[in-house]
Amino acid sequence: MFEQTQIQEFKEAFTIMDQNRDGFIDKADLRDTFAALGKLTIQYLRDMLSPFQAQKKGRLNVKNEELEDMVKEAPGPINFTVFLTMFGEKLKGTDPEETILNAFKIFDPEGKGRIKADYIKEMLMTQADRFSQEEINQMFAAFPPDVSGNLDYKNLCYVITHGEEKD
Repeated sequence: MFEQTQIQEFKEAFTIMDQNRDGFIDKADLRDTFAALGKLTIQYLRDMLSPFQAQKKGRLNVKNEELEDMVKEAPGPINFTVFLTMFGEKLKGTDPEETILNAFKIFDPEGKGRIKADYIKEMLMTQADRFSQEEINQMFAAFPPDVSGNLDYKNLCYVITHGEEKD
């Protein structure tokens, strides 16, 4: 299912998320992981800061219900094997690279491998399953347009399907 290097990367991610080092990822581990990443849970904020300070700092919150939903995606306790299986199931649902490329090529009749970022933003926000502004921001944060304002969709497709940039 995964290459050895990918398994090692997943193991590193699992180890980072298993904050209490008990071999399982639970709601508390997720809360601590989000806190470490700067996304604090409401409960964590209540425990650590007064509501005024938390609001003043403007940090993002992750609700307890969201954490519970994340943990409920697993068939049972999340050890490394379950964690790896969950990722495999999520990635298995990804379309093949050629399918994703063909979808982008509709917007690139000249076949240059690039699309104007403003144009793709408009299309993604106004057509079919519309992206939110936050989703657009996330995409451009991960795959920023070049200095000419173009999105390299060939590289984007590669990363979506392979998990890393081409050399």
